[in-house]
Amino acid sequence: MLRFLFRRLTGEPSRGRALFDEVVTEARRPHWYVEGEVADTIDGRFAVLATVCAFFIVRLESGSPAGDAASASLTERFIESMDSEHRELGLNDPGLGRRVRKLVGALERRVDQWRDAVHEESGWDEAVIASLYRGEPPRDEALRHSSKALSELWERLGRTLGEGEAR
Repeated sequence: MLRFLFRRLTGEPSRGRALFDEVVTEARRPHWYVEGEVADTIDGRFAVLATVCAFFIVRLESGSPAGDAASASLTERFIESMDSEHRELGLNDPGLGRRVRKLVGALERRVDQWRDAVHEESGWDEAVIASLYRGEPPRDEALRHSSKALSELWERLGRTLGEGEAR
């Protein structure tokens, strides 16, 4: 509605778009829902999307202007996407802003959680359970799969994004 007033939240919104597209591509991989047994529901898909997005954000963090800008751009694209998706679902009502803020808060909690987990301030498997399974432990095989997949994603992002490298 007022999008014309806020066209340029970041200097280069396309930068965040490419990162967000990578996040979405990763979150859509079937292994999260098949071997990882994350519920293939709107909530389950959001859990995977927010977890992967949090990984990208934490990996981009470096204190450098480029990493901070890329992280901010990615977060803005996440917010745009949540707003757009909820409107497409027909949830365009006065409560939309509150719902989107709640989803952004869920992303923020995951960023904090994974920041601690990757710096070994908290347990990796506990973070996997909280982030992907809403605190309900899955079967051991599913947890092992998701834990390994997230570990591999973290390593892959280290090679492709580097510490705070922006795209």
